[in-house]
Amino acid sequence: MSEKQTFSVSKIFLLGFGFFGVSVIWSLYNAYVPIFLKSTFGLRSSVIGLIMTIDNIFAILLLPFLGALSDGTRTRLGRRRPYILVGSTLALVFFVLIPYFNTVQILGLMMLTIILMNLSMALFRSPVVALMPDITPSKFRSQANGIINFMGGLGALLVFFGGKLLYDRRVSLPFLVGGLVMFAASMLVVIFVKEKLPDSDKDSSTGKVSFKASTRELLGNLKDVFVGEKSLFFILLAILFWFIGFNSIETFFTSYAKYHLGMKESTGALILGFFSVTFMVTSIASGFLGSRIGRNRTIRVGLVILIVILLGSLFVRQFLPLALVFMVGGFGWALVNVNSLPMVVDMTTLAKVGGYTGLYYFFSQAGNIIAPPLTGVLIDAFGYASLMIFSSVMFFLAFFIMSFVKRGEVQRES
Repeated sequence: MSEKQTFSVSKIFLLGFGFFGVSVIWSLYNAYVPIFLKSTFGLRSSVIGLIMTIDNIFAILLLPFLGALSDGTRTRLGRRRPYILVGSTLALVFFVLIPYFNTVQILGLMMLTIILMNLSMALFRSPVVALMPDITPSKFRSQANGIINFMGGLGALLVFFGGKLLYDRRVSLPFLVGGLVMFAASMLVVIFVKEKLPDSDKDSSTGKVSFKASTRELLGNLKDVFVGEKSLFFILLAILFWFIGFNSIETFFTSYAKYHLGMKESTGALILGFFSVTFMVTSIASGFLGSRIGRNRTIRVGLVILIVILLGSLFVRQFLPLALVFMVGGFGWALVNVNSLPMVVDMTTLAKVGGYTGLYYFFSQAGNIIAPPLTGVLIDAFGYASLMIFSSVMFFLAFFIMSFVKRGEVQRES
């Protein structure tokens, strides 16, 4: 059977519902939780930034191991789907409790709920993303990731446009609706997406989770980063920097809109919605472009676009022009984000895809850990204009580092 025959667009769209649900949760979380922490509890931006790294701390500690663990898991539901089932169920429960504990204004309970929700989301993030290369040949992974990111953009779009209407009506409504949407989307993946095992594992027994083997794989994957040819190291370093830049904007833009531009926080979230519209619309095309002209080149074009629009936004203070600028930025982010994971997983074999997906998340979430507290400190010291300048510098560093990446393009058929 040829690679083309094994690529199913409909199956990738179904898998995209998992990414759709995850995107709904994080878009709501990043848009409104910083506002809760500042307006209800009066916390400084630097403290809020530190709290907003909790999900990233769990990610950097757990995702590389969970990716490797799912590589070695053998159950009737497969390698990845048990983690999706358990994690999404727990995440639903804790996510809907966040606005309740914001209302009762007990910071300890608020923090406990945030921590448990983030832990639940960490359980299934690597496994759900690893399903894409599991079921997709190398030559179609950029296109498949484009479809998945299209679905993720659709989830963010639902939040930034529909979420505003729900939030303005009652603060708890977007959390309830968003949690239920995430859970339903995750169940579609569990029920309908069948996994593909590596050929060497076809006769393996089911019903086991190998912690020892997963730990060995994790250590081997980390060794791959630093030993031998350095393309894997450089792309992971670039991912670190561009996620510092992106997460800074994602975490603090609604605050930038409210406290620097004088807009409502829901209006700031709406501007991010325009960013998500373009990201969603151009994600599939970005995957095809990466396969056609090269993933590395496509990523670097996207980084240039992001640098230009962020610096340009410093001179824009009205809603409509700023929304248009961010629409262009959504296209740049699609070029970067759609093609990066396929580059990483095409540096390994199918048997280790989960582990390499974990490496991708290790470095991306490390960026997300660094970004909020560092950006919060800069904002406290220099004002909100420093947000755009700092993110532009991070994207420039990522652009430079990508020139050292020599692998990760489509693996051609022999």
